[in-house]
Amino acid sequence: MNKPLTSILSGLLVALLGSVAVASLAATPSAAVQTVNRIVAVVNSEPVTDHEVQQVSAQLAQENARAPQRLSANELYKQALDRLITEKALQQQARDTGITIDKDAIDQAEMNVAANNQITLEQLHQRLPQEGLTVAAFREKLKGQLLINRLREREVEGKARVSDLEAEQYLQTLLAKQASQTPQELNLAMILVAVPEGASADVRQQKLTLAREMARQARAGESFEALARQYSNAADKGANGGELGLRTEDRYPELFVQAVARLKTGEISDPVESGAGFHVLKLLQRKAGAAALSVMQTHPRHILLRTSSQMSQAQAVAKLQGLRQQIVSRKAEFAQVARQWSQDGSAPSGGDLGWVRAGMFVPEFEQVMDRLPLNTVSEPVVSRFGVHLIEVLERKPMPVSSADAREIARNALREKKIEEAYTRWVEDVRSRAYVEMRDSPQ
Repeated sequence: MNKPLTSILSGLLVALLGSVAVASLAATPSAAVQTVNRIVAVVNSEPVTDHEVQQVSAQLAQENARAPQRLSANELYKQALDRLITEKALQQQARDTGITIDKDAIDQAEMNVAANNQITLEQLHQRLPQEGLTVAAFREKLKGQLLINRLREREVEGKARVSDLEAEQYLQTLLAKQASQTPQELNLAMILVAVPEGASADVRQQKLTLAREMARQARAGESFEALARQYSNAADKGANGGELGLRTEDRYPELFVQAVARLKTGEISDPVESGAGFHVLKLLQRKAGAAALSVMQTHPRHILLRTSSQMSQAQAVAKLQGLRQQIVSRKAEFAQVARQWSQDGSAPSGGDLGWVRAGMFVPEFEQVMDRLPLNTVSEPVVSRFGVHLIEVLERKPMPVSSADAREIARNALREKKIEEAYTRWVEDVRSRAYVEMRDSPQ
């Protein structure tokens, strides 16, 4: 069953194009809403029609259906109108500053929308009418999103700066947060006073009294190790003085962790009961979780065809679609095709790019790679380097070096600053726009 574009495009294009607080390119089927050309607002000299607001409102309604608190139709309409006003103000600002979007940029964005959704460009075009969009209208909306993205890059992203001190402080914050979420390590020693299965209440009470006596003697200065060797009914008979070894909390029974939670190193717990009997525990060591930064890393491979006067983008896309079909139908192996056709330094190794982390590739490549299921070959992906087929072989969290950790912290803090600055800047652009509200049909 085809996944509707209304759901697969909402949110996706924000990531693809790098813009926020703007209307989705998705629309509702034309049969689902009444086309009304009534103007409901004017942004500077540009109108906002009721039909436009209805389209965005319907998309917001789908998102709202999954929210804990549902908004009324009137509230959704107001949100959609506000979003469109902001979008038009930003696009006007972009045009006023001389930003233009050429056909190639729109072609690349269109191809990457298809690739992100794992459909061909032809399939994308076929499904647009179901969502109330013509190809021309869809491309015009892409152009508007690209205008906003370029404006963001010029006005906000280039001005974000992070000092060495800020990066180091942010890294320490990240490490502290990770350490707080990492289980502690404990080393415990144990004396087990076993209780036979089906024992009477009198026998159980005798065993509890013995366990309490073991705890009393250990607290009074008797050697815990000697008591374990003499009295413990554990499987090893206390051979190691009852020592269980250093391990993370999650590898100990929860009742052991709770029993020693308030103990200081060297202190003895009261007896705790399990199905095996009564346990007396000594806390030998408590070690904080290791503060080491790890990030999700990906192991991809790709096939790249570079565009040139000899091979247009359309020809490269068509060629890679044919190669992809051979690979997915198992008539050819990915590595073999990469060695034969890829115009990239990774070709001799079958297109293998090794283990990579976020930020190592251009966004148009990385965004498709991050959404791609394992062992799935993407549709052709257009980037500034050419056209790619991508396959992800593995993903896993991996520790990073101290130098890489600082760079990750710097980039994360820069992104945080950009988002904060962008929000303020959007509000400023919106406040300076002349907005005339007209009566809406709501």
